[in-house]
Amino acid sequence: MFGASAEVGDHFWTKSRKGSRNRPIPPNVVAMTSGPGNAERLRAVGLRVTQPRVAVMDAVRANPHADTETIAGAVRAGLPTVSRQTIYDVLDALSRVGLLRRIQPAGHLVRYESRTGDNHHHIICRTCGLIADADCAVGEAPCLTASHDHGFELDEAEVIFWGTCPECAASTKTRSPL
Repeated sequence: MFGASAEVGDHFWTKSRKGSRNRPIPPNVVAMTSGPGNAERLRAVGLRVTQPRVAVMDAVRANPHADTETIAGAVRAGLPTVSRQTIYDVLDALSRVGLLRRIQPAGHLVRYESRTGDNHHHIICRTCGLIADADCAVGEAPCLTASHDHGFELDEAEVIFWGTCPECAASTKTRSPL
């Protein structure tokens, strides 16, 4: 596919190369290439359904806790003409409306995930940087209670657990001292 796309009715339309006519992409083709419900989720938050938005949502779903470069690579594998700026803009727009969650652990690049709307935290390996989800032990937001809330209405606590993943821990234990 070439160029930009837009949704009209039940079809995506892709803009072809110079001199070519626009051609519809049948709904069944879009459904084969996008995650379930992407179009509905975009519409529900008032965003137009576009190929870059759907591709970014798919890339984040397929690459949990991915950095921007990983997401851009995955998007460009299917839409090679999409610009890096478009990908950044889409990530920002989807994060602002709550379709993606943007996380930035101390000392790490910004990461994105599609798991939103629940009360979960993250566990990060200090050795390899692997990030895993950790459900809240309390089950409701905020997961922690501040000793003094200074008059704030608390609605969320962002918790990051740091440690060593099983693979890194095993490789450390099996290394022989020099």
